[in-house]
Amino acid sequence: MPSSWPKASPTAPRPVRRPVMYQTWRWLGFLHWSYEPEVLAGLLPAGLRPHTFDGRAWVGLTPFLMQDLRTPVAPAPPWFASFPETNVRTYVVGPDGRDGLWFFSLDAARLEPVLVARSTYALPYMWSAMTVQRDGPVIRYRSRRRWPGPTPATSAVTLEVGDPLEPEELGELDHHLTARWQLYTTLGPVLARSCVEHEPWPLRRAVVRELETDLVTAAGLPEPAGEPLAHWSPGVRTRISGLRPLRRTGPAAVSG
Repeated sequence: MPSSWPKASPTAPRPVRRPVMYQTWRWLGFLHWSYEPEVLAGLLPAGLRPHTFDGRAWVGLTPFLMQDLRTPVAPAPPWFASFPETNVRTYVVGPDGRDGLWFFSLDAARLEPVLVARSTYALPYMWSAMTVQRDGPVIRYRSRRRWPGPTPATSAVTLEVGDPLEPEELGELDHHLTARWQLYTTLGPVLARSCVEHEPWPLRRAVVRELETDLVTAAGLPEPAGEPLAHWSPGVRTRISGLRPLRRTGPAAVSG
């Protein structure tokens, strides 16, 4: 990683003063595989670079429960506000010099939020049949894509959750893979970002007991190699900002 690149911070570096959305993320699984940076660089829009750790880029599969989705004006109806979600994401540095997330796909079990997110944040949300079940320390995440795409992508993940990780046990890689405070997206030719604020992640150890998924390859990535590095969190409450346009993308754009 170039010395000038930012290190992931376990705490939000800046507050979200004018949130346009509140969300609660619960029962999050974090599964990560490393890749050669060049593999991911070719899949990113102009202006974004892989945010490497010890020379490796990382891709994450993150299944969880979305709850209490609402705006500052009014809460959403219960049928709209809570649903399972599974994301495929990577870690990037933008032309503004900040580190953040780039989403290859976001599968959600409610069609209406999928349509809203695709139209407002231009994120690659997919409508999927999904379940999250917990039996003591064992949590099962299931997903089968409905729309869009001719071939359903599926995922079956079972994690056994262990003891909490104390702050002094967490290293730079743990924060690099979990503590991200903004996302990047594209609005046509324009790169844009949205910021998030929440308390530091309460992380636990996790063991993968089952893993059958093609969500990573369905996103255009090579088959991940080896066992994933796993974390789990009971969740956080978030404040999310609106989108801020940054720059045009495309062949004429110069990496920042």
